Amino acid sequence: MPLTSNYTTLIFDIGDALRNILSSSPWIDYERGKISQAECYARVGGEFSIDPTEVGRAFADARDSLQSNEDLISVIRHLKARSNGMLRVFAMSNISAPDYEDIRNKLADWSLFDDIFTSAGVGERKPTLGFYKAVLSSTGADPSRTIFVDDKTENVLSARSLGMRGIIFDDNRKVIRALYNLLGEPVERGREYLTLNAKKLQSVTDTGILLRDNFAQLLILEATHDRSLVDLPDTPRIWNFFEGKAVLCSTEDLPSDLETTSLGWTILNGAEDVAHSVMDEMLDYIDDDGIIQLYFDHRRPRFDPVACINILALFYSYGRGHQLNRTLHWIREVLLHRAYLDGTRYYATPECFLYFLGRLLQIGNDVNLVADLKPLLIERVQERIGAKGDALALSMRLRVCAYLGLRSDVDIHALLSLQCEDGSWEIGWIYHYGVSGINIGNRGLTTAMAIKAIVEMQRCPSPPPSTSLAPKIPSPVRLTSLPNLLLSAFYITGASLQSLAALLRRMLPYYQ
Repeated sequence: MPLTSNYTTLIFDIGDALRNILSSSPWIDYERGKISQAECYARVGGEFSIDPTEVGRAFADARDSLQSNEDLISVIRHLKARSNGMLRVFAMSNISAPDYEDIRNKLADWSLFDDIFTSAGVGERKPTLGFYKAVLSSTGADPSRTIFVDDKTENVLSARSLGMRGIIFDDNRKVIRALYNLLGEPVERGREYLTLNAKKLQSVTDTGILLRDNFAQLLILEATHDRSLVDLPDTPRIWNFFEGKAVLCSTEDLPSDLETTSLGWTILNGAEDVAHSVMDEMLDYIDDDGIIQLYFDHRRPRFDPVACINILALFYSYGRGHQLNRTLHWIREVLLHRAYLDGTRYYATPECFLYFLGRLLQIGNDVNLVADLKPLLIERVQERIGAKGDALALSMRLRVCAYLGLRSDVDIHALLSLQCEDGSWEIGWIYHYGVSGINIGNRGLTTAMAIKAIVEMQRCPSPPPSTSLAPKIPSPVRLTSLPNLLLSAFYITGASLQSLAALLRRMLPYYQ
């Protein structure tokens, strides 16, 4: 089921360039339609000992240089069209009647707007509450489903005080992202990105080096169940982390490892007798403490709790978990004492440990294992809800929350805000080299995990209102705010800035 926006009304500002220059009483009266343009210029000139003609010339230059931002306008049109008539768009601006008419003549097509409200027309001026109430009354908009966008903090504060979602406009690109994230369908957009980049969803280091690894491809496949998206070899008996030569390692011929092999067998399956022969071989790589090792190479003694968990998942899925009891006991100690909080030797975040432990319980098919670890896992995951994290960490946290029946609206909000314009999610770091600490991430994996997290969390029931202190978020969820858009649609440039700067310099001594 596609996610739908909770907002049906967008109100944003236009023409701020002129009203932001002055806040003197003549200009306020002019914008409210109380005095004429000539009287305004005369009073402003008298107040600052400037020729009214010079005042008029400066503002004429500003009006002449106003330009529309077609990229932003196009985004609003696109999203409004995709809303199937559910989104109404209004303009609300502090602007005089003459200045408004001048702006209207600069844009040939105003069909984007369902209506336009000006301070001159209403007789009120932001941030006065009466202006907002008049617009809400005229449009019949529900404040709780209305987004208000303005570059002035005081104007946004007034909107918020009436129950609207207020957004302070700051950056053009952030606005476009917010628009897509608010009105687009995150799951659909994410899937489109994966499809367009099928077979090219490769990993990269935080130093910018591209590498090909089987590990991320297997996890993408598990999250999407779509073999056409990934680049994987024919199923081998034993897997190597890298596809081909190793990158940034002490040797290009890195031995195959038990963890990637375990992922391969739990995700792709295969002949059961071969799987058992692989596990028989793995049992030769247990250290004196009973901890299963990482590599099929006694010359490289390495272990990691997350790798242990993924190997345990293979053994439990084939009913052989009891053969790694000492490894499981150590994992429980890691969980109990929160030893994972700074990541592990090979994994970047605590969410990696918690997510893969949840995966173990899900696919392990062992009621005793679940009874032993699930209550403690619930406690540890609850401790992480709301913690900062990149898109992959948030997705992993949400997925384990969904498995445990925990609702995490705050993390859903954070994850949705990280979706990019192209539908992908910002890259998240999953593992790193043990010696150098260089991080490895995969935008395709992050996107696949984010999609899965949203879908699974959408199915997770919200807690009863009486037991939830957090604001209830409708499911499907939607994020951020929309249209700071046309706020930057009309900007002052060039000569107008020079004229206005000169005018402001003349006025400055009167404010000191």
